[in-house]
Amino acid sequence: MKVTETRLPGCVVIEPRVFGDERGFFYESWNAQRFADAGLDLRFVQGNVSSSSRGVLRGLHYQWPNPQGKLVSVLEGEVYDVAVDIRRGSPTFGRWTAVMLTADNKRHLWIPEGFAHGFAVVSERAVFSYMCTALYDAPADAGIRWNDAAIGIDWPLGAPQLSPKDATAPFLADVPPERLPTYAAP
Repeated sequence: MKVTETRLPGCVVIEPRVFGDERGFFYESWNAQRFADAGLDLRFVQGNVSSSSRGVLRGLHYQWPNPQGKLVSVLEGEVYDVAVDIRRGSPTFGRWTAVMLTADNKRHLWIPEGFAHGFAVVSERAVFSYMCTALYDAPADAGIRWNDAAIGIDWPLGAPQLSPKDATAPFLADVPPERLPTYAAP
C-alpha cells in the first residue's frame, strides 16, 4: 500500500494495492500489521456505512471529549472528503485538506483524533465507509459550520443539501475552547 501525507500532518491518504483481472478486483481495506508497519498503529471499535445522493454535504463533524479517529473510504460513487485541524494550539489550527475518494480510485483517508471531518457527494449516489477508533458518544457529538469563511474550504457544491444540525453548526471561532481538542506536540 502507498501512504501519502497531506498538508495536515497526521492526515494521510492510503492507496491499497489492488489486484484485478477480467473478473473484477480485490484489495485489503484494512490490515492491522500493514498499517502498523506504515506508522499507523490503529484500533477500530466501530464501523459505519452511509448512503447519500448528489449534492449532500455531511459535516464538519467531530467528538469532544472522547474523540474519534476515522479511516474513511467510498464503496460506491465519488465524494470530496475534507479534514480540518481543530486542535487548540496546533500549528495548523483551522487549516483543511481535501481528497477525492471514489469507488474507482479506492483511496482511504486517515483522519486522526482532533480533526473535524466532512464530505460532499459529487456522483449521483455515494456509499461511504467509516472505521472509528472510539464509539459514537452523543453528548460529545459536535460540529463546525461547513462554510466557515475563516476556514475557507473550497467545496465543489454551491448550495448543498444539509441536515438541520449541519446547517446551524457554529463557526470555529464561536466554539467554546473547552469544546475543542488540545494539540499535543509529537
